[in-house]
Amino acid sequence: MAKLTARARLSIAIAALLTLLLLAGPLFLGRAELRLMMEVLSYLALAQMWNLLAGYAGLVSVGQQAFVGVGGYLFFALTMLAGVPVLLALPAAGLVAMVLALPIGWLALRLRGAYFAIGTWVIAEVLRILAGQVPGLGGGSGISIPTDIVKSVATDRDVREMIFYWIALGLAVASILVVWRLLRSRWGLALTAVRDSEIASESLGVKIWQTRFIVFVLVAGFTAVVGAFIFLQKLRISPDAAFSINDWTAFVIFIVVIGGVGTIEGPIIGVIAFFVLRELLADLGTWNFIIMGLVAIAVMLIDKRGIWGALAARGVPPLFRTKRTFIG
Repeated sequence: MAKLTARARLSIAIAALLTLLLLAGPLFLGRAELRLMMEVLSYLALAQMWNLLAGYAGLVSVGQQAFVGVGGYLFFALTMLAGVPVLLALPAAGLVAMVLALPIGWLALRLRGAYFAIGTWVIAEVLRILAGQVPGLGGGSGISIPTDIVKSVATDRDVREMIFYWIALGLAVASILVVWRLLRSRWGLALTAVRDSEIASESLGVKIWQTRFIVFVLVAGFTAVVGAFIFLQKLRISPDAAFSINDWTAFVIFIVVIGGVGTIEGPIIGVIAFFVLRELLADLGTWNFIIMGLVAIAVMLIDKRGIWGALAARGVPPLFRTKRTFIG
């Protein structure tokens, strides 16, 4: 029987304490800091999902903005056109996105390598164009969510900001737990086997296509929920904003790459590094992106495993163990 080691118990205790500290955030953070933290937590959730897809399933997508946009538009459609309550519309957008991801995944997963990456980007562009053709949701110019829908969450603005913050925290924590539990299961073993060697995993009976398909659909649904929340917070949506490759894919890839691909801790470190750099370089205009690109190149040249990979190689223990340890 698998038992938790002392180090694993310590890791769980540290994670629990950090979560409790974050839960208490509204007690000592101002409105601006809460909004920044909501953005940080949203990016962390997106990064964990992209890392699950690319770092573990071996599917390097540059079209994850497709499901951010789909989630946002589904949320607006559900609340504004169907009258679904806000807090129910968030998970509902994810469920509908998973249904839409079935044919999209069936098509995209027939492509390999660079063709898959380009294919996901093309799919995202098609969805962006289609979103601009829906007059009920503002067409190409976009639409703002009515204030009465937002106030249905809470009439008091401060209370509403607290609820939104806790939703963002819940999404970030859930993204970590989903990845951790998945990797601790038989599906996790199958994913890492497929990533490391398709030929070897297939010879052991792993169903490669089905495994990746399930992960693709799961990631699509969770990404859509995060996208729905992002545009609830922004109060406005447009095709260009919802399907922005820079905001929802390029930045996410940067976070995962510098933090460490194929690790749970990597996106956590990466999102902290990304926002620190963004704040420090905020006044530099387009140089902001150039310097971030140079930072990513420098990290890869120093250690292609990213910041967390370099730390782990030097003996830093993992916070989230994905390998089972048997004792006794």
